[in-house]
Amino acid sequence: MQPTTRIRNWMKEHKEEAVTLLQQMVQCDSTQGNEQEVQQIVANKLSAIGFDVDIWDIGGDDLLNHPYFYSPRRSFKGSPNVAGRLKGKGGGKSILLNGHVDVVPAGDHKQWTYPPYSGHIINGRLYGRGATDMKGGNVSLLFALEALHALQIPLKGDVVFHSVVEEESGGAGTLAAILKGYTADAAIIPEPSHMKIFPIQQGSKWFRLHIKGRAAHGGTRYHGVSAIEKSTIVLSHIAALEEERNQRITEPLFQHIPIPIPINIGKIQGGDWPSSVADLVTMEGRLGVMPGETVEQAEKELENWMAELGEKDEWFQEHPVEVEWFGARWLPGSIDTDHPLLGLLKEQYEAVMKQPPKIEAAPWGTDGGLLSQAAGIPIIVFGPGTTELAHFPNESIDIEHVIEAAEIIAGTMVEWCEAAE
Repeated sequence: MQPTTRIRNWMKEHKEEAVTLLQQMVQCDSTQGNEQEVQQIVANKLSAIGFDVDIWDIGGDDLLNHPYFYSPRRSFKGSPNVAGRLKGKGGGKSILLNGHVDVVPAGDHKQWTYPPYSGHIINGRLYGRGATDMKGGNVSLLFALEALHALQIPLKGDVVFHSVVEEESGGAGTLAAILKGYTADAAIIPEPSHMKIFPIQQGSKWFRLHIKGRAAHGGTRYHGVSAIEKSTIVLSHIAALEEERNQRITEPLFQHIPIPIPINIGKIQGGDWPSSVADLVTMEGRLGVMPGETVEQAEKELENWMAELGEKDEWFQEHPVEVEWFGARWLPGSIDTDHPLLGLLKEQYEAVMKQPPKIEAAPWGTDGGLLSQAAGIPIIVFGPGTTELAHFPNESIDIEHVIEAAEIIAGTMVEWCEAAE
């Protein structure tokens, strides 16, 4: 019997074990600083499968001073990384499986139909914070590995596993794993791609704009200059930059994404008194970074674009908008469309799902950019779950997709790493 047939049969028989594992992981509130419990679950599972497991608190000068490091924290107590290696029999290519366990806060619990850490199951869906982003994908990886272990299907190539923290804040966990030598010939990240295959992903960078005005009494506001009114000119100027940058996108994998690399303004704050003319507005936003472009190049373009505001309004000639770079950063990443791992993943998808996969560009960034740029590892994003439910109340995942993704990934590992005799 072919390994893929054996894998499928085993997964059907043991599906409830995967569901229980996912439920246990979702029931862990693994928000920033609270990842210890869920990481222990992952470490125990990897040990049972036969991995040499490494658990450590990330940090140290090599990480904190690395040019690709970003995190709002300098201390990571309570947020251990987990990585491991399953040695192959030799002669095969290695693969890296990467997933993050940190989740964003649940927000207002009243907006949830079921408690956010309940792992409630109804109509084939499991509900809870992190179910789709991305504990469902993590369980797909672990279930795939458990199937190979239970069926005694040894591989020639090594399997390396990352269970990382800090993805939601910029990727410090994955960078720490890279610096400890946990690398491979190629990688899969099962972020919630809705079972689409993403060979390309955009990057992003947070920015802050300071828009100046001149204070005055509200009764004689004509003596002042409203930073709030000037901010509308800035917003229009940013929209024009977004349009110009996106007109350059020629990659066909972006064709189904309305705005491939958005510039999003997510926060505006200005003024301090209703009867005063606002003399300062602060905007915070996210700048999309296109594949093939460095973060530094994207930053420079935004800075130069803001410097051109004086041509639209004389006020900005003497009072230019200040651009500040802060917060999270995700690097763009990609894999060649003729890379053999992509071909194998497509074949396994079609064998399991009985239809060709949808191949698109990711509408967001992942730790894959770090793997690609900091470690030179070709990376594909493919997993269960949907972006539309990530970070939302009532986050949930289709359990069947978790199992299907596991079967596809298991078959891909058998072909990529090669089954040993």
